[in-house]
Amino acid sequence: MSERRGTLLRRAAWEKPGESWRGHVEGLTLGTNVTVLFHASEPGGGAPLHVHPYDEIFIVREGRVRYTVGDDTIDAKAGDIVLGPANVPHKFTNMGPGRLETTDIHLSDRWIQQNLDDPGDRRDAENDPA
Repeated sequence: MSERRGTLLRRAAWEKPGESWRGHVEGLTLGTNVTVLFHASEPGGGAPLHVHPYDEIFIVREGRVRYTVGDDTIDAKAGDIVLGPANVPHKFTNMGPGRLETTDIHLSDRWIQQNLDDPGDRRDAENDPA
């Protein structure tokens, strides 16, 4: 029988102060190989182009979001699940009109992220209405 036991991690241990449902807990904290991120943003918010050396699973809890995963564009809404494969650059943007909330599962005991230059991220209203 395993020596592992149930573990409680209080919200205050992972949540960013003053930002409801934003923060993360690394698997190392709980002795597991999964890191969980809680993301929340207003329209136009999101994450820049980046890559992880492991798979990431996005669970959209509230709102509408546009993911760019490699060469693919994926529009998702509350209840949808999106995979970001290991070593494939990806980013996402809250498409609005309301708040975006996701739970992001990183298949690693720690959060490892390399932000990348994004030549496609031009905030020119003529080319990108975001």
